[in-house]
Amino acid sequence: MGFDVEPGECLLVVGPSGGGKSTLALALGGLIPGDVPGSWQGELEVAGLDTRRAARAAIAERVGLVFQEPASQIVMEWTDDEVAFGLENRGWPLADMRARVPEALGEVGLLDIGRRRSRTLSGGQQQRLALAGVLAPSPAVLVLDEPTSNLDPAGAAAFLDRLGCIVRRRTTTVVLIEHRVDAAWPLADRVLALDAAGEPIACDTPAQVLAMHDERLRAAGIWLPGGAPRPRDRYVGRPKPDGGRPLALASDVSFSYDGQNPVLDGADLAIGPGERLAVMGRNGSGKTTLAKLLVGLLRPAAGRVLLAGDPPHRLPARVLATRAGYVFQDPELQFVTDRVRAEIAVGLAAGDSLRAEALLESLGLPLGRLGDASPYSLSGGEKRRLSVACCLVRRPAMLVLDEPTFGQDRRGFASLVALLRERVAEGTALVSVTHDLGFAAEMADRVAVLDRGRVAWDGASDLLVEDEATLRRLGLAA
Repeated sequence: MGFDVEPGECLLVVGPSGGGKSTLALALGGLIPGDVPGSWQGELEVAGLDTRRAARAAIAERVGLVFQEPASQIVMEWTDDEVAFGLENRGWPLADMRARVPEALGEVGLLDIGRRRSRTLSGGQQQRLALAGVLAPSPAVLVLDEPTSNLDPAGAAAFLDRLGCIVRRRTTTVVLIEHRVDAAWPLADRVLALDAAGEPIACDTPAQVLAMHDERLRAAGIWLPGGAPRPRDRYVGRPKPDGGRPLALASDVSFSYDGQNPVLDGADLAIGPGERLAVMGRNGSGKTTLAKLLVGLLRPAAGRVLLAGDPPHRLPARVLATRAGYVFQDPELQFVTDRVRAEIAVGLAAGDSLRAEALLESLGLPLGRLGDASPYSLSGGEKRRLSVACCLVRRPAMLVLDEPTFGQDRRGFASLVALLRERVAEGTALVSVTHDLGFAAEMADRVAVLDRGRVAWDGASDLLVEDEATLRRLGLAA
């Protein structure tokens, strides 16, 4: 691979899951080959430094890198300390740091949360915090690996507006890795498109890449402008069950991680057997917390949660696994082995191995190619699909997915949707925590929207996606 990025340019990097985009980001940040083991060939120069030979501190002084999993780079307990950390390492005067920290938090929409413990933030808020920490020292090169993946629509639009201002100033070189490119495409001076083997398909202006390589990009499963799922491409399948006891119930539920800042405050939600529900809302509205309460990973501070009639946090693990499966927002949190073939087999009977292998094949994770790979070595999209497969193979009565479309190329998205449709048709209840309105409209017959710790809207997905005013009011549209 060979490419050049001029100072002040914006390079958009696109490609299928597993095509090496995040590896390129780590290399640009100086973490490869020094900190990440592997073989290396060729030369890479960033901001005038040879990344193989330059001191790590020198690279860090010039390059800001936001990882695909932002929680992995947050190192300080408190939010303002996290933003100040990079400034302290650069020797900024205290007065300058005190002025810059709130400014950087404001740029990513976190100024109003106050001084908070980093671990109590939602996934989207942690992503904003990581962005603030990288933006604060105004690095010469800014490398962003899917920086909007966990942001709500309004937050993503605001960040990309901010990034557009940076690009237009031409004082910072930006390398932006994105799957969903509708808003990112206009920011790019050039587009680097990679195939599944990490080889370049093209590196040219956005217009030239589309004009000359459209068919190859589509064949590689790369999202193109205007290619995201549209709300009207809706899946019509198994009807919503009527009447009967809910499969899952949250009644007047409250919860706080620190005992001071309530994440949920009197939330109510009922989910019927076989129902398709999307849970949406702004970053920090309590979506992931509610999902974890429904499957017994958390215990409510007030109110009650029932799963098939029992408090889920009290159920034995073997019983809970038949009633609910949960896919974490960060899939690495649920991996327990060091091989893909071992991960999919955890807890399965010997006779289920063929079914597990077929499931992975349908999701583009063939055991013949990836069986002996570590789950942690997979791309972000592959990790997500593996985590979904590990839950689906156990056939729980309810499947809860936290941001299921994160990191998915077009092929991964299509295979995931097809598999979920199959399971819904068999009677599995599907609960999707998502910011992806297209996915929600296609896969859910009902949407519950959280706002300030309560369910602020609950109704048919068709009604919501057609109501622009409500979407904007609830932070689901820019």
